[in-house]
Amino acid sequence: MNTTNVIVHSLFTDFDISLFKTGKHYHLYTKMGSHSMTINGVEGCYFAVYAPNAEKLFVVGDFNHWNHEGYMLHSRWDESGIWEGFIPGVHHGMVYKYKIFPYNYGRIRMKADPYAFKAERPPLSGSVVWDLKYEWKDSTWLKNRPVKNAHNQPHSVYEMHFGSWKRNLAENRPLTYLEMADVLIPYLKEMGYTHVEFLPLAEHPYEPSWGYQVTGYYAATSRFGDPEELMFLIDMLHQANIGVIMDWVPAHFPSDDFSLATFDGSCVYEHPDRRKGFHPDWNTLIFNFGRPEIRSFLISNAFFWLEKYHIDGLRVDAVSSIAYLDYSRKEGEWEPNQYGGRENIEAISFLQEFNTAVYGAFPGIQTIAEESTSYPMVSRPVFQGGLGFGMKWMMGWMHDTIDFFKREFIYRKFHQNDITFSIMYAFSENFMLALSHDEVVHGKASMIGKMCGDEWQKFANLRTLYSYMFTHPGTKLLFMGNDMAPYTEWNFTWQLDWDLLQYPSHRGLNETVKALNKLYQTEKALYHFNFSPEGFEWIDAGDRNNSILITQRKSDIKNDVLMIISNMNIIPHQDYKIGLYAKQTWELIFNSDDTAFWGSGYEVSKISKTSKEEWNGRNHTLSVNIPPLSVTVYRLKSSIADKPKVVKPISKKVVKTTLKKDV
Repeated sequence: MNTTNVIVHSLFTDFDISLFKTGKHYHLYTKMGSHSMTINGVEGCYFAVYAPNAEKLFVVGDFNHWNHEGYMLHSRWDESGIWEGFIPGVHHGMVYKYKIFPYNYGRIRMKADPYAFKAERPPLSGSVVWDLKYEWKDSTWLKNRPVKNAHNQPHSVYEMHFGSWKRNLAENRPLTYLEMADVLIPYLKEMGYTHVEFLPLAEHPYEPSWGYQVTGYYAATSRFGDPEELMFLIDMLHQANIGVIMDWVPAHFPSDDFSLATFDGSCVYEHPDRRKGFHPDWNTLIFNFGRPEIRSFLISNAFFWLEKYHIDGLRVDAVSSIAYLDYSRKEGEWEPNQYGGRENIEAISFLQEFNTAVYGAFPGIQTIAEESTSYPMVSRPVFQGGLGFGMKWMMGWMHDTIDFFKREFIYRKFHQNDITFSIMYAFSENFMLALSHDEVVHGKASMIGKMCGDEWQKFANLRTLYSYMFTHPGTKLLFMGNDMAPYTEWNFTWQLDWDLLQYPSHRGLNETVKALNKLYQTEKALYHFNFSPEGFEWIDAGDRNNSILITQRKSDIKNDVLMIISNMNIIPHQDYKIGLYAKQTWELIFNSDDTAFWGSGYEVSKISKTSKEEWNGRNHTLSVNIPPLSVTVYRLKSSIADKPKVVKPISKKVVKTTLKKDV
């Protein structure tokens, strides 16, 4: 076979190969894939790909009219399974694939490059030689990120699907990365979100998957522009003091013929045992987490997004499906681990290594787990036996809260435990309260569509839900549109219904979220102890007949205390009594029933003081008006504890005199 067009060349050292084969190479993107370079004055491109079962492997593309003759890569001598070589004349922007002849498997494969930095726009599936070049201007953000992104800071996340947030209606297309920078950032700033979370932006062929069926793990989807244009968007977000979280999908990948499946005729990326290598829910394939080379592939991919795109957090999809061997499987469809349990030990080890590696390499980042079971210690350090995530979605809170607010008001008194139970486990993990995209699709109804009552009651209900959420311990996440209350479910093929904001009800809901974001970020008591019980206290959780909850949130500053009164029912209350332990003055700082939010405007005093009257076992009473379906937040202005009466001691002189008289 003529291979004169390919020059023997390697970017790999022996140490690289050792790291790769032991699963410890976290920068494979600097070696694998395609890299433009000049060798001995000759310009061209170096290619490297892992295909251990290949007998022959060629690079084909528009530079050679897709004819493989003379373009065979060289198999390394060290049995690493890596094929590599330098091809003169191939440069930035050229399209290519690998033509793979497997050992003993017959059918020739035409595969996209797993490490390509750019892919053709779907439905085309070729890889593109791409030299990532971008001059970042977010050094101030990166320097401050360890403080800004810390656990004791506010995290109000705006989750969004890029293609359906807003569209260019004149051209009937989604916005580009560059266009998005002009409109998204002002909206996030106006609303007060601290972070934006993008549903997966890695290349994917199937749009109804919303990006969760990834074929190009290192390629930002070309639907919206070039990689550097996404970098520009992230750079602008950082300069606007907004963090960026990316959905990352190591749980599974699709079986498209051009991608990772049976890459060289064998199971390179997927587990060869179908009980461990196939997802019955999504008809997708599962990575072989025990194969060192694949661990290197995946952890390098996390490093790639964090290093090259300056991503501040990775939200890891479907952690439960990674951690359990029996996930969505019936009896007999899975095999226990060596200890007889259902935990996927290799996958758990991978998650722990991933978290250890990224937290060690990138100061101030966060990893967030979507984990829907009671798997313990998801957000606890690896050295303590945990998975090592920074946060975990609080799925139990989400289900219980939505179920409660769906209920008719007359029945809520029988289900008060549904809304109070979350505090029983609120500090067992570092929880993020998420009302995500999953809750507004597939017949589940939009958030406003879930609410009971007439139109005013629906909006008051939702304002109460969001206010309860923002004053509950934990960080926050709202999916796009949730802050505008559309009546229809999310439609990934179209844009949000922005016209809703012209109506007082929807605008009022939007203003409520804006005010909650401001409250959350300006009141340290609402975020300093995000994940710790020191910042929370029950005042009264027992008034189930009125569906009223009263709590306090505190910071590490003395007397920095907020009192939150949540009325989950339609009945207002005058002079409602609350028992407290000291002489105190409270100032109203938030009222979800305010007319600015399309509330009823029920009269509530701006300043309230306790009286010396026992109530609920406490020696002082605060009397307040409570609006219907509302959350009111009071800040402690002053507090004076009752001093015990001091009994003066009898002087010695008096004692002596008394004794003499008695005698």
